[in-house]
Amino acid sequence: MEELLKMLDENLKYLKHEIVEDAFVIYAESVKDNAICPYCGELSDKVHSQYQRKMQDLPIQGKKSRIILFNKKYFCLNKECRHKTFAETFSFYRPKATKTERLQDEIFKVSLTQSSVEAAQHLRRSVADVGKSTICTLLKKRNGNQ
Repeated sequence: MEELLKMLDENLKYLKHEIVEDAFVIYAESVKDNAICPYCGELSDKVHSQYQRKMQDLPIQGKKSRIILFNKKYFCLNKECRHKTFAETFSFYRPKATKTERLQDEIFKVSLTQSSVEAAQHLRRSVADVGKSTICTLLKKRNGNQ
């Protein structure tokens, strides 16, 4: 499981996993000691708090998968910055996303070959919990309409 997480990002540490209903739930935490403020570019090593990020990922062994990531929030040390805190980021998901980038890519590929209703039904059966509106929003974003 550790290797699977490292494929997403080398800064992830595997904690545990469990099978809940039809999904693998993988718990992970960041091993980063610092992060760069996305607002001003200042490096910080002063942790403010930690919170859980929940996101869906590609299936594992035919089961849907979810990642619960214990994400760190840092204080910005730049007195001139308007933001006092910020969350660390990772390349495999966008801020506020509930699906990994690679899952979004798969959803996009499936939705190109069928209607959003059919794609949602297909994806819900075997890939991820996704609705028609999510697919429509993703298509709009990918086509630059939003």
